[in-house]
Amino acid sequence: MGAAAHRATQSARPAEVERKWFVVDAEDMVLGRLATRVASILRGKHKAIFTPHVDTGDHVIVVNAEKVKLTGRKLEQKLYYRHSGYMGGLKTITAGKLLASAHADRVVRKAVVGMLPKNALGRQMASKLKVYAGPDHKHAAQKPEELTIG
Repeated sequence: MGAAAHRATQSARPAEVERKWFVVDAEDMVLGRLATRVASILRGKHKAIFTPHVDTGDHVIVVNAEKVKLTGRKLEQKLYYRHSGYMGGLKTITAGKLLASAHADRVVRKAVVGMLPKNALGRQMASKLKVYAGPDHKHAAQKPEELTIG
């Protein structure tokens, strides 16, 4: 038996994870392509220490979320739903109207969070996502690196 036979698969512990900060400019980027890349970084799949049951991901800041691109006729046809909690309280808004509103960041946030695991770990990963509609963010102290996608 060689030396390799005794090695076990390394599993990252939450204390060992070093988190970086990345900033992404969403201007003129296609929503889905941006979201898949951001979700992958939040999950930590770009790292060699990736462990499915540990949050090994980095923080991601998305700026200019209101300038994200949608292909086809999604601006008029894609619908977002929320519920007031009252009977008959289902509210619907198109992607175009949502991007034009004060809550344009929700389009990117919903796309990314939808690609994360649907459990407590996924919610923890989602908390590392910061989305801003405009070009400014308040995380300069974290010295985020510029991340180019595509």
